[in-house]
Amino acid sequence: MLRIAVPNKGSLSGPAADMLHEAGYRQRRESKELRIVDPGNEVEFFYLRPRDIAIYVSSGKLDIGITGRDLLVDSGAEAEEILPLGFARSTFRYAGRPGAATGVEDLKGKTVATSYEGIVARHLADHGIDASVVHLDGAVETAIELGVAEVIADVVETGTSLRNAGLEVFGEPIMKSEAVVIRRTGADTEDAKAQQFLRRLQGVLVARTYVMMDYDCRVEQLEKAVALTPGLESPTISPLHNEGWVAVRAMVPARDAQRIMDDLYEIGARAILTTAIHACRL
Repeated sequence: MLRIAVPNKGSLSGPAADMLHEAGYRQRRESKELRIVDPGNEVEFFYLRPRDIAIYVSSGKLDIGITGRDLLVDSGAEAEEILPLGFARSTFRYAGRPGAATGVEDLKGKTVATSYEGIVARHLADHGIDASVVHLDGAVETAIELGVAEVIADVVETGTSLRNAGLEVFGEPIMKSEAVVIRRTGADTEDAKAQQFLRRLQGVLVARTYVMMDYDCRVEQLEKAVALTPGLESPTISPLHNEGWVAVRAMVPARDAQRIMDDLYEIGARAILTTAIHACRL
């Protein structure tokens, strides 16, 4: 039985549950449930605080976990990222009063307040900067006003809360985070159930990213059409009853689908259709 840690709350929880459901796994019906078993798929899910998941996985008690890249790095746990999931994206940056610093090199001797002490300490060490790090559980924007620190490091989305506090970001991003699948460092990479789990999630990611496109075109325009819709290996091409026409089917990136349809129409393709992909294996 594969044992998997899933976020029990926060911005990671809902999207993670949705993805697991799309991948064919049973999920909890009530937020109070901390553990459920999916006997059909031989999987046991544990719903844990996102910040604790890397610790549980690194202990070997759980096989796989879904958490944030930032939480994984901040934990310092002996666990590694094996698959990015594309949701809960965020950017981690330094901020301070205007003119306080222009880059990480200006932080020497300064005090940095953050809720992610592990990330900041590692980033400073990687750049050879000797600075003090103060851990706060939240609302780090007030640390500068109250004299606790000269600089803060935090997740930045729109930057509105920083501007409201009279602060501005500086330097390059410390890291970019998103939801990731993790496992214990050195764990068996050939475990069949774990590989099946990863294939299912990869299938969901592809299904969300691509659409299936079908269209008809004249044989003399086929090479131009195929150049627009090369598919993953190559498109499927079938002759139509009307001589000189073929039907083409290929997967195309969903974000480009409308442009591709316009381009196909311009070269004479007709009956151009797109359909959603609900699951796949590549």
